[in-house]
Amino acid sequence: MFSHELQQARHADLLREADAQRLVNVARAARKARRSLDRRSGGHTSEGQVNTEHGRFVRAA
Repeated sequence: MFSHELQQARHADLLREADAQRLVNVARAARKARRSLDRRSGGHTSEGQVNTEHGRFVRAA
């Protein structure tokens, strides 16, 4: 009976480890895809659009 419980606990541990590894792989693939997209677009995708309103603030004295 005890060996069966150990086997079930080990099985649950292996499932948790597999889920964690799968999550790591998904995050790694997403990071790789993002870097690839940044390289193709010149690296400006995460910076956003530049504000060109130069007269918005007055010059300090």
